[in-house]
Amino acid sequence: MSTAAVAVGRVTEARAVLSEWTKLRSLRSTRWSLLAAIVGTIGIAALACAVVANHYPRMDAHEKANFHPLEVNFVGVLLAQLAIGVLGVLVITGEYSTGMIRSTLIAVPKRLPVLWAKAAVFGAVVFVLMLPAVVVAFFVGQALLASQHIDVAFSHPGVERAIVGAALYLTVIGLLGLGLGAIVRNTAGGIAAFAGLLFVIPPLLNVLPSSWNDAISPYLPGDAGTQVLSIAHEGHHLSPWGGFAILCAWTAFFVAVAAVLLVRRDT
Repeated sequence: MSTAAVAVGRVTEARAVLSEWTKLRSLRSTRWSLLAAIVGTIGIAALACAVVANHYPRMDAHEKANFHPLEVNFVGVLLAQLAIGVLGVLVITGEYSTGMIRSTLIAVPKRLPVLWAKAAVFGAVVFVLMLPAVVVAFFVGQALLASQHIDVAFSHPGVERAIVGAALYLTVIGLLGLGLGAIVRNTAGGIAAFAGLLFVIPPLLNVLPSSWNDAISPYLPGDAGTQVLSIAHEGHHLSPWGGFAILCAWTAFFVAVAAVLLVRRDT
């Protein structure tokens, strides 16, 4: 075989990325999950801000004092994380359920380039789509809140960081789902693990003494990561970027475990 033929057929990370991009955009689950995330981010934000603007004159002084414009504006982001996280699980478990993973790993026998390519493609797609969605949600929501003069400007300290942070949060949450899916290799199990970590464990900690809860909860991925969405810092919570770093550490851990298992386990 000639050197040119070997070069043409050589597996590279760029070719693995192109392959994963082709697979990702060809799946119906990708389109529907991302559409749900975008519509949820914008639509739920608009609905929540409209309801708050209508109810604001009847709020008591305590409710008004604790009102944060961005908090209600990012309700849609907290819904979108479910769609993004589930899609992250499906990106990897879908191949295991159909048996396509065998063909993928035969084509890329070193295995790890497949995981890196999936993570890079999925992360890039989520960020590129969700950043504009968060920006639109912000301006729509604040326009509705402006009727009661309770809106916040884009130039307000921390707002730009919170908007970019919301898109980054969704991106990393998606990669966390991908890592869990790669570890479990089963769609139902991966979704259950993701939902348990993000939505089940945090409320369960409320049964603990408040001192224990305040010591543990800030370091859970959801609570830590959402600090980057906030411009109001509370004493027992982490700083915005500190919390986001904790979320990234959780995600890196799950992806690292997935990488080790991908190399060691049979398909």
